[in-house]
Amino acid sequence: MAETPSPVNALLVIDMQVDFITGSLAVPDGPSVIDTVKDIINLPFHARYASKDWHPPGHISFASAHPGKALFGLMTILPPKHLVIAKGQDVRSIAERGLEQVLWPDHCVQGTPGAQLVDPLREDQFDAIILKGTDPGVECYSAFKDPWELLISDLEALLREKRVTDLYIVGVAGDYCVKASAIDAAKVGAWKTWVVREGVRSVSTEGKEWDILKSAGVGIIDTISDLKARLGV
Repeated sequence: MAETPSPVNALLVIDMQVDFITGSLAVPDGPSVIDTVKDIINLPFHARYASKDWHPPGHISFASAHPGKALFGLMTILPPKHLVIAKGQDVRSIAERGLEQVLWPDHCVQGTPGAQLVDPLREDQFDAIILKGTDPGVECYSAFKDPWELLISDLEALLREKRVTDLYIVGVAGDYCVKASAIDAAKVGAWKTWVVREGVRSVSTEGKEWDILKSAGVGIIDTISDLKARLGV
C-alpha cells in the first residue's frame, strides 16, 4: 500500500502592519493579537509568507484623494484603462465593472513607519513578503490578486512551488483582507485553506465573515491550541 504523503503546511500572515494595529487605520483590539500571531509564526511550518499593503501616496482608497468625499464614505471605482489594455481585457467593459469602495484614512504608504510590520514581527521571519495595493488606481484586499484580476501576486506560484497541502491564515482585518485572501486561496483548490480565529481581528464585531468563509470552503480553527494539535506539536 502506498504511503500517504506528509502534509506541507504553510502560514500566511495578513497585513500585520503598524497602521492596522496602532496607527491611522487601527483594527479594534488589534494589539491583543500580536503575541498570538508571533507564537503562530514560531510553529513548525514548511513555509511562511506575509502580505503588506504598500500604497503610493494618493491611493484611490484614500479619502484624501477625493476632495469633498467623506472619510469612511463610499464611492464607485473603475478599473484603470491602461491596466485593462495591458491585460488584453475588453475596455468596453470598464463602465460595467465598477466596485463599491470604502474611503479610508491614508494608511500603509510606501516607505513610511505605518507600512512596516508591527514589532516584534520582522520581515526576515518570512520566505517572501507579498506587496499589494501598489498601483494608485487599484484597491487590493486579497494577497493573491485584485478584484479585477489586473495585478496578480506571486503568492499562488510560491505555494504551488512548495507543494503546499494546507495553508493557514492569520492577521487583520478578518472582514476585509483576511477574508478576501482566504476566499481566493480556497478558489485555487490546490490546498486546504484554514483561518485561525484566535489569530485574527476584524473591523466589525458582527462576525459575518466567519459564515462567509465557511460557505466558501474555508476551514475555521478556533484556537492556537487547536492549530498545534493539527500540526502535531
